[in-house]
Amino acid sequence: MAAFDNDLLALLPQLRRFARALARDAADADDLCQIAIEKALIARGQWQAGTRMDSWMYRIMRNSWIDTARSRTRAAQTFVDADAGIAVGVEGGAETSVALGEVDAAMQTLPDEQREAVALVLVEGLAYKEAAAVLDIPIGTLTSRLVRGRQALMAQLGEAA
Repeated sequence: MAAFDNDLLALLPQLRRFARALARDAADADDLCQIAIEKALIARGQWQAGTRMDSWMYRIMRNSWIDTARSRTRAAQTFVDADAGIAVGVEGGAETSVALGEVDAAMQTLPDEQREAVALVLVEGLAYKEAAAVLDIPIGTLTSRLVRGRQALMAQLGEAA
């Protein structure tokens, strides 16, 4: 099982990015990441060696986020303001930080479905088929959400997109 642990550790940066895309808040993203990892460790016996751990983890994280959102809705709580996030990508100096902040802010304006599609395909680099499997939707639906999300980002970011 050491390979499982090593593979899971190697995925942490991607999982944190995806959690950030889903949660829109650094603290919520950290919580979501922790929840997903805890669930993966508990269910480690269900993961099959030779299959893609990243797709498995993205699905666990997405389902965890859906559970969290439903729980919050039931409790009538609100999400933290999207502008309350912290800087992402400190490497590259102030310009990179500003650019990443603009992209992050633009991503946060997307509807959940488009943001998930953009995060999995454009940020995490999953193939359309893999992203559709993670989201449990047909590839055509994923493509539509991705196109609408990309167009919205381009409209907001202009040439920078």
